[in-house]
Amino acid sequence: MRVLVAAACAALLITAASAAEKKIIYPKEFRPDMPFSPGVLFGDTLYCAGQTGADLKTGEYPEEFEAEVEQTFKRIELILKEAGYGFEDAVDVKVYLTDIALFPRMNSVYTRFLKSDRPARTTVAVASLVGKARIEITLTARK
Repeated sequence: MRVLVAAACAALLITAASAAEKKIIYPKEFRPDMPFSPGVLFGDTLYCAGQTGADLKTGEYPEEFEAEVEQTFKRIELILKEAGYGFEDAVDVKVYLTDIALFPRMNSVYTRFLKSDRPARTTVAVASLVGKARIEITLTARK
């Protein structure tokens, strides 16, 4: 009997997962010719593509690192809002820095956007990022 119940539950989960639709999240502020989707909503989970601090209109990066981090979070915020989510829904964040010595400065901005019940986070140093980026952040959110 337990085997039948477990099998029935597994079948329901598979059916529910396959019924979930993938929806592309593309805020109007983003360039329409990007070779990736800024966000993908699958079921109740939102996957935000890696964002840097480049200005969405000019492509320029701020001189000050903290301004670059803030701009990175503002880009993520556009994706979250377009999908009906907020930073409070974040469950996982990946931060990529070109210089790990920037960690405390990144963290001071990070905590302004992710204030409480913070998500799991991984921070790693990388050799380089696109353009003049010193930071890239990916975020996963779930309702």
